[in-house]
Amino acid sequence: MKAIKCLKYGEAENLVLSTIKKPTPKDHEVLIKIRATSVTTSDVLIRRLNEPMIPKFILQLIFGFGSPRNPVLGMVTAGIVECKGKDVTLFETGDEVFAYGSISPTKRRFGSYAEYICLPEDWNLALKPQNLSFEEAAAIPYGGLLASHLLKKTSINKGDKVLIYGASGSIGTMAIQLAKHMGAHVTSVCSRRNFELVTSLGSDKMIDYTLENAETQLETYKYVIDAVGNSKSSTLKGNCKKTLTSNGKYISIDHGTPSTPKEAFFNLKTLVEQEKITAVIDSIYPLEEITEAHKYVEKGHKRGNVIVTI
Repeated sequence: MKAIKCLKYGEAENLVLSTIKKPTPKDHEVLIKIRATSVTTSDVLIRRLNEPMIPKFILQLIFGFGSPRNPVLGMVTAGIVECKGKDVTLFETGDEVFAYGSISPTKRRFGSYAEYICLPEDWNLALKPQNLSFEEAAAIPYGGLLASHLLKKTSINKGDKVLIYGASGSIGTMAIQLAKHMGAHVTSVCSRRNFELVTSLGSDKMIDYTLENAETQLETYKYVIDAVGNSKSSTLKGNCKKTLTSNGKYISIDHGTPSTPKEAFFNLKTLVEQEKITAVIDSIYPLEEITEAHKYVEKGHKRGNVIVTI
């Protein structure tokens, strides 16, 4: 089968279209013919591995030294069940599904940059919402699960003011929608070109972080959600930490290891089916152009998700 292999850490050109053996499902696994996947910021981080010495060493302990232990990256899947192991009961051949290849820090599986992948039936795997295309379904798990992880650390009441820094990315666009669903009054920090997007997702107020006087637009917030972490900073971001109420909380995507439990995954599926949240797609690339997709994500200006079709 066709797959994209990461030959070594570094530039996007290290991602090479290859032919590898098609996987065979174990007893409790399904074989999925992938129709769409996603290039995430985390994928780019793993491929580059351009981190300070200690974090880089830790990451290589997890993913492999010199090159990824599993050279086929990607954790987001949307596709069709082609066959299943003998003990699988939750899915049938022909089912349209979507998935995220991680349910805990120690249970993760890469491999969605390919034509096929095998996943255990009891992981973050579910029937694809019928109101989504495969491309839209591939735009839900990554940002949705990480935004859910951030918002799980809150106890938002109706009307609570929440500021989301990095509101136009894959995590931020989901954080807006989930916070609004919880009843928050949301202020989105992003560039002016993304104001229309975040407004369409429910944002009540926008702040353009590129303006010199942006900090004058800050108010007082119960929660400040940092959806980009240490990868991006600004004077405004530093000032955001000073805007919390006396019992307020600053929550960053870089604080701890994100959890991706099944209940959060299935909650996203329910909210999508109820049309309470929607997929946000910036652009779509074919598998053969995944190097260009990585380069685009690496620039740090994508809106929502970058999808790869197979």
